[in-house]
Parts: sequence; C-alpha cells; structure tokens
Amino acid sequence: MTKRYDYLIVGAGLFGCMFAYRAKQAGRTCLVIDRRPHLGGNIYTERIEGINVHKYGAHIFHTSSPQVWQFVNSLVEFNRYTNSPIAVFGDKHYNLPFNMNTFYQMWGVLTPADAQRIIDEQRREVADRLRREGVSEPRNLEEQALMLVGRDIYETLIKGYTEKQWGRQCTDLPAFIIKRLPLRFVHDNNYFNDKYQGIPVGGYSLFIDKLLQGIETRTSADFFEDRAYWEGLADTVVFTGQVDEFFDYRLGRLDYRTLRFEHEVLPVPNYQGNAVMNFTDRQVPYTRIIEHKHFELFGQSVYDLPSTVITREYPAEWEQGLEPFYTVNDDKNNRLAEQYRDLSAHTPHVIFGGRLAEYRYYDMAPIVEKVLNMTIL
Repeated sequence: MTKRYDYLIVGAGLFGCMFAYRAKQAGRTCLVIDRRPHLGGNIYTERIEGINVHKYGAHIFHTSSPQVWQFVNSLVEFNRYTNSPIAVFGDKHYNLPFNMNTFYQMWGVLTPADAQRIIDEQRREVADRLRREGVSEPRNLEEQALMLVGRDIYETLIKGYTEKQWGRQCTDLPAFIIKRLPLRFVHDNNYFNDKYQGIPVGGYSLFIDKLLQGIETRTSADFFEDRAYWEGLADTVVFTGQVDEFFDYRLGRLDYRTLRFEHEVLPVPNYQGNAVMNFTDRQVPYTRIIEHKHFELFGQSVYDLPSTVITREYPAEWEQGLEPFYTVNDDKNNRLAEQYRDLSAHTPHVIFGGRLAEYRYYDMAPIVEKVLNMTIL
C-alpha cells in the first residue's frame, strides 16, 4: 500500500524546507522532493578543501526582524559576517554601497558637501538635457540611473554590470527596474541596512538539515516526469517551481535569467581579500568573483587554510533545461505573472510559494518570515 502524506512539497529550497519544518511542528506528515541531486535549492553549500562553498552564488542572510533572527539562530549559529562588496572597474577598486569611501576613490573628495555638489551637478546636466528633448520622465533604466546618481557613478559602477546581468542595453530596460540608488554621505561599507546579518556557521546545508530533520526527502526526483504519481501521494501539494510550467504554459511562457558558475580551487590562502568582488566593466564576461572562505574566516584566520575556492558568475539567457535564477520583471512578464497568480489562487489543494512559484524576487529573510506567519492546516 502506497504511503500517503498530508503535504507533498515540490522543491527543497528555502520556502519548501521552511514549510516542511512548520508542517512537522504542527504534527503533519510531509514528503519533500527535488529534481536536483541535493537538498537546499540555491542556498546549498558544499565543503571543498575545508571551505563551505556557496554552489549557487553568494547568500548573505540579513533581516531587521528579531523574530526571524532568533528563529534561524535557534537551529544553527549564525556568525557576524558583514557584507561589504568591492566593485572592480579597470584597474581600480570602489567600495559598495555608494558612500564617502566610493566618492573619495572616484573624485578624491573629502567632505560630504563636495560629493553632494558633484552628484547634483551631474544630475542637473541630465535633467536639463531631458527637458530640452521634451522628456518629463525617464524613459529607460539609463535615464533613471543618471537622474539618481549622475554620469560618473552610472558609467563606472552601474551600466556594465546591469547590462551583463540582464543581457540587454540599459537603454532597452524599463526605468522602474531601478527605483532608487541609495547614496550614503558617510564612510560606511556595510551593504545592508538591516540590524542582523550573517552566515550559518558550518554552511547553509547544515541549516537545511536542521529544517528537514525527521522529514522524508527524495532527491533527483522530477515532479513533472510522473506528475500523477506524485500528486497521488498527498492531500495537498506545496509547489515552489516555475508557475508557468505547473500550468503547462497555458497562458504563455514567462522569461527568466540564469547563471553559470565556474568554481576553481587555487593554491593560495587569500586570492582577493574579500568575499564578493563585482566586476562592473562590460568587457569582463562575469559579474562577480566570490571567495568563499571570507564568509566564515576573518582576519588572520583566513591564512589557517593554505588554499582557497573562488567562483565566477556568468549571467545568461534562460532556456529549457537550465536553472531559472531570476524573474524578468518588465511590463510584459509582470502582466503574465499576475494572470498566473490569479490562476494559482483558484487552484484547490495546491499552495504556491517562493520566487519561481510566485514570480517575485525574494531575499531569504522574507521567505522565512512569510512561512513563520503562515497558518499550517
């Protein structure tokens, strides 16, 4: 006799694992399946040369919610890692986010007033040009960014990186993609404004193991290869995959962006001196190099291990068979996604959750908070 479950959870990413944890706490039975050969989705980490490697790019947990921070730390200890990425353009390095260190590196200015003056002058140049052309609102991402930060910051730190990330010219991207670009007139390289941030000590896979402790799981299991079988195992399906695929693309296909990761072990203890380096020059084919040991080793402890692991990230157009990483939130896709969300809301015995099932970009903490606040029946 085939065993039945209260919930079949399709996708062992953060939403699926959080839901399974909450369901088990509520006394419900779950089966979690994933078509990848491992659990954890995009936050999966693998230990290589004694280093916890983020196999699908850098994931820094950050939140201002005490409830969320206390919850994740009740499962595993999170360290004090502070995200302070560096931008590389040509032979120069710039601190991120845009702050007084960045402005000094770019213009040699020493005071907030001098930095503000340069930015305001460049903004006015753009506003005057658009006004002469009879344009009242930015028509594309390039004009929007220029209005927010001026020419120098845009051309050095935004343009090339954005075009690589999206695979399109900034003039062909909608303005609403960049709603704001924070400028900090203080010397502060802390990328996030949240009160709490860190990395699980021992890697995210340890965190996922804690969430799924005592829960049945199956990897290399594709829901769509035998959908009727999988759906027959449970009263309710929790679906975290591509929403358009779930409905067999009946309304049309949504667009996604993907990433290719190139991992390399290097026989040096310290390759770039920072966990995250963004390459903003359009001519460099990758967007970032991640040096993973800096997520959990600090200061002199970096040299305790004689080798290091780096990952280069290459954005690409998504096609069938590749992993979809980012939604494409332009007008066309947003309209189609809204239709799929309406269809999802009227589909009985299925719960849709996560960035692919909802076609929305999520950081990790909002996913945790969302599932913590869900009522599990």
